[in-house]
Amino acid sequence: MKLIIVSGRSGSGKSTALHVLEDLGFYCIDNLPIGLLFPLTREAAKQTAPTRLGKMAVSIDARNLSAELANFEEIYRSLRDEHVTVEIIFLDADEQSLLQRFHATRRKHPLSNDTTSLREAISNEKMLLEPLSKLSDLYINTTGMSMYELRDMVKQRVVGRKDQELALLFQSFGFKHGVPLDSDYVFDVRCLPNPYWDNSLRQFVGTDQPVIDFLEKEPASRKMVEDLTAFLESWLPAFADSNRSYMTISIGCTGGQHRSVYVCEQLGQHFRTKYSNVQVRHTELPHLQNRDET
Repeated sequence: MKLIIVSGRSGSGKSTALHVLEDLGFYCIDNLPIGLLFPLTREAAKQTAPTRLGKMAVSIDARNLSAELANFEEIYRSLRDEHVTVEIIFLDADEQSLLQRFHATRRKHPLSNDTTSLREAISNEKMLLEPLSKLSDLYINTTGMSMYELRDMVKQRVVGRKDQELALLFQSFGFKHGVPLDSDYVFDVRCLPNPYWDNSLRQFVGTDQPVIDFLEKEPASRKMVEDLTAFLESWLPAFADSNRSYMTISIGCTGGQHRSVYVCEQLGQHFRTKYSNVQVRHTELPHLQNRDET
C-alpha cells in the first residue's frame, strides 16, 4: 500500500495538495491524529478487492499532540517495517507570506490564542513540525505560488512519475532574491558572460533566441552545461538507488533572468531523454513557471 503524508505550516497549501491527490484517486483524510496511522494502514491492508485501498493520503499538522509529533520518526520507521510505502510531502512558505495569507483570509491560526500572537504561532508551528520536515521526501516552498501553480506542481511531481524513479525539478533563480529553500543542489553560474550588459539583449530572457545565441557562442557556457550534465548523470542514479524520490536542482545567476534560465533549459532538455518526470521552473519568470514537457 502507498501512503502519502502531507504536512506543513498552516497557510502553506496543505489542503490544496490533498485535494489534488483526492482528484487523482487517493483516499484522503484531513488532519489525521498520528496515533491513528497504524490502525488506519492495518485496516486498509485487511480489505480485499474491490474495496481495498491501494493509495491513501493523509494530512498531519500541528493540531496533533506535541508528544505524538515528537515521536513521529519512530512511528514513521515502524510503518516502513510494516511494508507500507510512505512518502512525506512538506509544504512551507516564508513567514511574511504566511502572515499575509492569514490576514487576507481572516482565518484563525490553530496555535494562536489570547496569549499567543499570529507571528508567534507561525514560529512555534515550525518547531513542532520539525520531525516531519526533516524526514520529508519532497519539500515545496509555496512562497509566491498561486493555488493553481501549486496544484500543477503536486500533480506533476508526485503523480506524474513512475514508481521508483526520480522526479527532477530544474529551477532557475536570482541570488539577489535569495536561494530557494527547497534546493537539493545549488549551482552558481554567475561566472558566465552576462547578456544583461548588452543593451540589445536586456529586454530578453534566457528562453529567447537572441540570449540563447549569445550564450552558445561562449565556450564557458557550453562547458558549464557539459560539466553539470556529466556531474548529474554520475550522481543522480546514486540518489535513485538510495530510494530518493525527488530532486530539486537550482541554478542561480544574479537576477534569474538570463544565464540561469538558459542553463536550466539546457539541462531540462537533456534529462527529459533519460527520466519520465522532468520539470523546469523559472522562479523569477512567473509566466514560464512549472512547465512540464514530458
